[in-house]
Formats: sequence, structure tokens, C-alpha cells
Amino acid sequence: MSPENNQTWAILLAGGEGTRLSALTRKIAGETIPKQFCRLIGNESLFEYTYRRASLIIERDRIISALTRSHERFYKSMLEGTMTRNLVVQPQNRGTAPAILYSLLRLTKLAPYARVALFPCDHFVDDEREFMRLVKVAFEVIDRRPELTILLGIAAEKPETSYGWIESGEALTGGVCSIRRFWEKPHKELANELHRRGCLWNSFVMVARASTLLGVFVIATPNLYSSFQKVCGTFGTKFEQHAVEQFYEQLPASSFSEDILMHGMNLGVLRVNGVLWSDLGEPARVIETLSRLGVRIDWPAA
Repeated sequence: MSPENNQTWAILLAGGEGTRLSALTRKIAGETIPKQFCRLIGNESLFEYTYRRASLIIERDRIISALTRSHERFYKSMLEGTMTRNLVVQPQNRGTAPAILYSLLRLTKLAPYARVALFPCDHFVDDEREFMRLVKVAFEVIDRRPELTILLGIAAEKPETSYGWIESGEALTGGVCSIRRFWEKPHKELANELHRRGCLWNSFVMVARASTLLGVFVIATPNLYSSFQKVCGTFGTKFEQHAVEQFYEQLPASSFSEDILMHGMNLGVLRVNGVLWSDLGEPARVIETLSRLGVRIDWPAA
């Protein structure tokens, strides 16, 4: 395999507003902070934990952070010294689909044959080395099956109703199975059934070739993809910021999960066992995670 084909990258999705945790971040930090930049668990922000986790198998100069400009005062010190090429700064948050597409288009200008892992920045993972070992396994699988996009599915501990679920299908290769169906935030009875059947929580951590993901955008959201082509030529130049600012003013919000992923094209799932994982999108999950870790909560009154 050529060096170009062997480039392994990460995209950290850190552009969200985290509104459901705004009251909690005010209580912890004394001001409203997007959850990914707040120290919810331990002495680092969730963004810093995610960055460190990704760097266990990916060189730091190949980690791209997808950000929103209004959050700069929160992330500036965390990314001090980072090369400009590794920062995808959106003028506004328009959802996960534009953030991912913008990042992929920037990435393929740097590394046309890149393979990439996408990481949301609001997760807790207790065994980071085991989790990233499985990300590495997913990279090895897409080397053999470049048409695949592989999601990491968490072995479910309970019938959670506020997570997305993955129902796996037949075995493909390297421990990866096809995806039969997604179930998004099921009601209690369905969640019990999914848990009983051994379905998995959707971590939204995914691994694919960058070109494969771009192909998914072309098929699932051709208008979004073609609209980005109008500004793609400015990427990496002094004209990029102004062009993207104007472009984003007219850009509608869209969700990668709902508008693209649910189309189900060449998707696989790799099961994650024995790892304590939580999406810290709600205050109750933060408190539950801290309790399981034996951390005493000592936040000031709101």
C-alpha cells in the first residue's frame, strides 16, 4: 500500500451548542459553556479527553477539529499551537452534516486517499485503549472492504430509551456485521425488546475512507454536496473565511444521522464489549457516570 493510501486521520466533532446541558455547565463553571469544552468528568474537558483518546492511534498532526467560531474563547487555549489546516471553523453551527462534509472536503485536499475516524466530543469511555483498539480494527477492515462505513456499536447495559440503537445483520468480515436497521430513541417496550435481542447502542463513532463518505453525501444529499462545491476552491486560501461566512448564511441545518446515515448504504457495525460508555448529552447521564466512577459531586448551587 502506498504512503498516501495509508494516511489515517480523525475528525473531532466539536461544533454543537449542547443546550440540554447549559444549566449544568453554568452550575459547574459559573457560565454557560458548550458541553464539549466543560470539565464535566475529571480535570479535562470532554473535547480534550476525545483528542487524547484519538491520539492513542492517530498522529496529532492528523487530527482535525470541527468547531464553531462563536466558541473560540473556550477552545483557543486547548488548541494552542495547532496548525490552521487542522482547524475547520464554521461561522455558525448548521448541524452535523455540514460540519462533517466541510471537514471531509478540507481533509481530501490535504490527503485524497485518507481513511478517517469520526468522533463526537460528548462521550465518556472508561477503557480508552480497548475502545481505540477496536477503532484500529475498523481501519483494518476498511482496508479490505473500502466500500464500507463502520460504526462502533456499544454492547447495551440496559433498555435505554434516549439512545439510538443498531440492529445488526449477517457477519461480514473481521468481526463486522451488516446493519439491518437503526432504531432512534425507542419507547420503553421496544427498548426492552431491543435489549433482549442483543441490539447495540449507536456510538456515532464511525470509520471509513474519506472518499467513501463523500460518496455517501453525493447520493444521500446531492444538493448539500453540490452547494459546498461553490466554496471548495477557496479552502486553504485567504479567501476561505469570507466565502464560507457568506455561504453559511444561506445554508440550512441538517443532521448526518437523520439525513444521511439512515439511508443505510454499505454500513457495518463493530461490537464494543466490556467498555463503560456514555453519551453525556443529558444531566442525568453525567450524574450517573460520576456516581459509577465514585466521584463526589460538589458543584456550587446554580
